[in-house]
Amino acid sequence: MQLNSIKPAAGAKHFKRRVGRGIGSGLGKTAGRGHKGQKSRAGGFHKVGFEGGQMPLQRRLPKRGFNSLTKKGGAEVRLSALSRVDGDVIDILALKQAGIIRGSTHTAKVMLSGKIERAVKLQGILATAGAKAAIEAAGGSVE
Repeated sequence: MQLNSIKPAAGAKHFKRRVGRGIGSGLGKTAGRGHKGQKSRAGGFHKVGFEGGQMPLQRRLPKRGFNSLTKKGGAEVRLSALSRVDGDVIDILALKQAGIIRGSTHTAKVMLSGKIERAVKLQGILATAGAKAAIEAAGGSVE
């Protein structure tokens, strides 16, 4: 192999398309721009999303603000907050009645933050590994 015999792989290089260079090029006359209209003219520019004067899609749709469609209704509960709940069995309804989580919350998860002295039984509530260990050490359980 010699340096003067090296060529790129077949199909790796393409010639630049030269428009408006006669009928034989296949892109003569209108140079691939079609007939008439704003886009066929030199300087025929319009903004992104422009729909010819029609109200653009981004202005026809309502504003959504910062309310995420994918946000789940979950809440994090501190381990120390469980002592404010009355009763030994704690579920979502009990947390709502104690004012620990909002009324619109669907799921809750207990985090290891603080201490718990009494035995409680969690039903339908998730718990981190550390929080579960602390609850079980206090004589409680997690379902």
